[in-house]
Amino acid sequence: MSLKAQAASIIPMEQGVFKMIAYSDDPEDMSPHFAIVGEHFDPFQPVLVRVHSECITGDLFGSHRCDCGEQLEKSLELISKEGGVLIYLRQEGRGIGIINKLKAYNIQDQGVNTVDANTHLGFEADERTYETAIEILQDLGIKKIRLLTNNPSKLTAFEHSDVEVIERLPLEITPRKENRYYLETKKSLMGHLLKLS
Repeated sequence: MSLKAQAASIIPMEQGVFKMIAYSDDPEDMSPHFAIVGEHFDPFQPVLVRVHSECITGDLFGSHRCDCGEQLEKSLELISKEGGVLIYLRQEGRGIGIINKLKAYNIQDQGVNTVDANTHLGFEADERTYETAIEILQDLGIKKIRLLTNNPSKLTAFEHSDVEVIERLPLEITPRKENRYYLETKKSLMGHLLKLS
């Protein structure tokens, strides 16, 4: 069975009213991916899109170790205004899962950067993939997008797909003392397009 929309409902949030669509290849999946669709969504126009990978610590608990939660909130605000779409992918910790992410945090607390912490545990610096996001966007009938991202890997993922990125829009969050080194590492070692002012 291939990935498909299993259920959908209207969800009022602080940032606006959205349609939440759960995607999975299994109707009983306890952790499906989501498309969060803004009220004024029009697939025939270039759509503002954020592809956001799950971050339990940042998205749910407001951790300051990363900028994920703040990126999620800002994305929802913009998507609400423009009728865009947020794709929420269940690939926690850059694809290594929450348990290994917490282990990586302990390694980082010894002075190791986020990239080397992941490789120390036997993973790539970033284990995420974006084919699922492209599949969901195609299911929504989207052909052209304006992508909210600082990550060049996301741009690369769309290069040979049927979804065209016509514009990249930055999604920078003001660094905090707790996450500045993390963000500097993403810029210097992972090529993220950040100013870090």
